[in-house]
Amino acid sequence: MDKDYLIQQLENIQNAKRVNRLRVANLVIENPNLFKFLLELVFDVTAETSIKAAWVLEFVCEQKLEWLAPYLSYFTENISKVTFDSAVRPVAKICNFLAIAYNTKKDSVIKTKLNSKHIDQIIETGFDWMISNHKVAVKAYTMTTLFLFGKNYDWVHEELKLIIQQNMAKETAAYKARGKITLALINKK
Repeated sequence: MDKDYLIQQLENIQNAKRVNRLRVANLVIENPNLFKFLLELVFDVTAETSIKAAWVLEFVCEQKLEWLAPYLSYFTENISKVTFDSAVRPVAKICNFLAIAYNTKKDSVIKTKLNSKHIDQIIETGFDWMISNHKVAVKAYTMTTLFLFGKNYDWVHEELKLIIQQNMAKETAAYKARGKITLALINKK
């Protein structure tokens, strides 16, 4: 199985139903050599398969986040290139997975391999997502990601707090709910 085969499988995804995304994610999990190709396809933002690749990458990373470890530099250097909301949401969720793995008490390969440069790139892109016109899911995952990484970078909490407070009045009910939770966590520390 090669990149062309993976592209064909992604093209066969007719819609974003979970069963369709899971089918291709399981194919990648059963064939780990496809992971690198999947990652490349996510960041080939000129290709039609980029969005579908992002959907699948989210599902793969949910189960096999450690597979991302050798590609953390590539991933973090390219996350800002993803612009379609349908692709930004899964990428934001993967950043959330990384923040959780990094801040857990358990040892993991992510904790070992995720360095300050990677974290800085995630934080920078996260703030861009927070002030850009993205849907609430992207911003909700990003709030959590920034909160978790902000435990090690004090300035992140202050910036995040300002952005949430400035946007509360004009955002959706879901944003307000997540914003209140995030603000309470920041104020609690």
